[in-house]
Amino acid sequence: MNPGGGNFGPDGRYYITLRTAHTIMALPVALDGAGENILPSGIEPFPRGFAFKGDGTLFLSSGIGPDGEGDNTVVVFHRDQSSKRTPLISDPDLSPLDLTIAPNGNIVIASEFPFGSFDAVTSVREYDTKEGRLVRVFSAGGLAEFRRPRGLRFSSDGNLNCVAQDEVIVFDFASEQCLGAVVRYPRLNGQAIAFFP
Repeated sequence: MNPGGGNFGPDGRYYITLRTAHTIMALPVALDGAGENILPSGIEPFPRGFAFKGDGTLFLSSGIGPDGEGDNTVVVFHRDQSSKRTPLISDPDLSPLDLTIAPNGNIVIASEFPFGSFDAVTSVREYDTKEGRLVRVFSAGGLAEFRRPRGLRFSSDGNLNCVAQDEVIVFDFASEQCLGAVVRYPRLNGQAIAFFP
């Protein structure tokens, strides 16, 4: 199955990417039955992170896989049109990993470009959801090592948190300012981050 990232959907189900099947599966709320593919198998070459807007629109980041498959973009699947893949972002400096929806409705994406490269440029990039236009780029500005960025989540104070290699970095989303690492843990190679009340 080779599951990747996961997220709760607007219907309360937990969704996961299936990299070998190139799709997304929804698990039943009670986890008492088989999962259901919500997109056709093979629809996305190398699915990575994804998120839902409140209206059910699905944004899925497509990275580059180990065999070179994929296209470094974000695609959109509108509610009840699960078979229609609409590319949204065309940014030559983007290699998307995880993504989330910001409080302002934009998409925020962790990027490592080129993916897996020793000298990769790491950033968190914000795009509008209508035209895929790059709004701004967040960087650590020397306040953290910021290597191998992965999972993204907003905390209750509105700050943007990004798990990276050996640390969790926080950005003030309103000002773009990096607030540094709030967690430092040697050999941390986190893929996701979550907050619980």
